[in-house]
Amino acid sequence: MFNIDLLFENLTNPALLFFILGILAVCVKSDLEIPPTTSKFISLYLLFSIGFRGGQELAHENFNHEVIWIIIFCLLISIVIPIVYFFILRTKFNIFDSGAIAASYGSVSAVTFITAVSYLEGMQYTTHGYMVAIMALMESPAIIISLLLVSIFNKNDVKNFSKSSVLKHSLTNGSIFLLLGSLVIGFIASEKQALGISPFTNDLFKGFLVIFLLEMGITSGKKLKTLFNYGIYPLIFAIVIPLINGCLVAFLSEFITEDITNRFLMSILAAGASYIAVPAAMKNALPESNPSLYLPMALAITFPFNITIGFPIYYFIINY
Repeated sequence: MFNIDLLFENLTNPALLFFILGILAVCVKSDLEIPPTTSKFISLYLLFSIGFRGGQELAHENFNHEVIWIIIFCLLISIVIPIVYFFILRTKFNIFDSGAIAASYGSVSAVTFITAVSYLEGMQYTTHGYMVAIMALMESPAIIISLLLVSIFNKNDVKNFSKSSVLKHSLTNGSIFLLLGSLVIGFIASEKQALGISPFTNDLFKGFLVIFLLEMGITSGKKLKTLFNYGIYPLIFAIVIPLINGCLVAFLSEFITEDITNRFLMSILAAGASYIAVPAAMKNALPESNPSLYLPMALAITFPFNITIGFPIYYFIINY
């Protein structure tokens, strides 16, 4: 089921190309830069848009036992993955980078999800709208869990640590609060009123996304050597981990639903690594983490791997 045309279309995705442009700007020593205030606004906008649209999709869904089990299963994935990989990553990286990478691979990639929907539609499948809401629901848990883990194991703050204060800080952090709040507002907002702001929540999203990734490309390009200084471990992690996650969920999802599209998208959600919500959240919540490590891993390695090799593998497992 390998589609060369779809592969070419995915590799020419503006999001990926603008990220590369940001890196090239640093390599050629261009004075291109995004003002910090503008960058922060865009990151908050992306979180708001993802949350609001997810809430809108959730409000229009008719819940049954299968949908509820899919939601529970997906939320469990987004909780277990960052916990497991945080402790694995701690053997190689500092606590802040471990938390950021764990959050990236525990959260989801919206662009990979959108590409997966196109992949299915190219094979004449029809996807379910509630999977968009589930994608939005899976953005936050991994970020919250990772921030909790960093707070718990950060030796500098161990004297002041309390579980209640850490949980409160994680939930009230500006990025998380906006994402969850937008999800709730999107869920309860009337469809007529929501339609009035749809040009802002929907039409502008991709434009802001490419500018955000351009800025992240510039940020990563300034410290790109850091990624290679860690050796081959980040490269292996960025390929092997999504492959394990995607294949495992492709197999286990059979016990949750028989719908091929749901199983495939669940696999993609587990295999993807966030390079929108997590960088936006970590930029404000965990500035000590190194974006030139976790962002290139998610965007420059895991994303291309999934759309070129991962998709056919997960699809084969589901159908086999």
